[in-house]
Amino acid sequence: MADPLIIKICGIKTPEILDATIAAGADMVGFMHFPRSPRHASIEEIATLISEARGRVETCVVLVNPDNSTVAEFAALGPDWIQLHGPETPHRVEAIRAEAGVEIMKAMPIGTAEDVAHLAAFVDVADRILVDAKPPKGADRPGGLGDTFDWSLLKALDPSIPFMLSGGLTPQTVADAIKMLHPFGLDVSSGVESAPGVKDKRLIEAFIRNARAAV
Repeated sequence: MADPLIIKICGIKTPEILDATIAAGADMVGFMHFPRSPRHASIEEIATLISEARGRVETCVVLVNPDNSTVAEFAALGPDWIQLHGPETPHRVEAIRAEAGVEIMKAMPIGTAEDVAHLAAFVDVADRILVDAKPPKGADRPGGLGDTFDWSLLKALDPSIPFMLSGGLTPQTVADAIKMLHPFGLDVSSGVESAPGVKDKRLIEAFIRNARAAV
């Protein structure tokens, strides 16, 4: 029997959506701390959401190139994961993991074969790898911003490296992604929103239902 698929709904900002996401059967929830993102939440909001989620679902705080004090501040809230979504080097990821005492997920933007090759440098310093679409040139924030990337690039990836897939996934495309790539997990944010930063309960439910049915 295949390992169960890990589904993470990212960019949650309200207790109502948190509750709906847990009820829909997500394995992980993500909270974004990055002021330029429409999914940004303050440390106080994230503290409340983590405490409400504790014991119900795994929690992940998304940070972009954080300094040591930011890492310490968020690690103190007791999330299960910290996701690094900036240009962090392998050395920096290793240092953050040692300092935070929290499991680390590293997001890797994929746009070229070189990006896929570069991923191997992070396998031993992060607890989990997340592959995402490379942001368009000139974008003011990281991540695929709702775009997919050329999934065929991942055929070059060492099959022994488990990864979570992100970037432009929607309830309509998730089954194809699973069948083509067999990811260890999925991470969706804009694909389950009715407007930037506004999660839609029905889209979350449809995404999880379609993903589970495709495994």
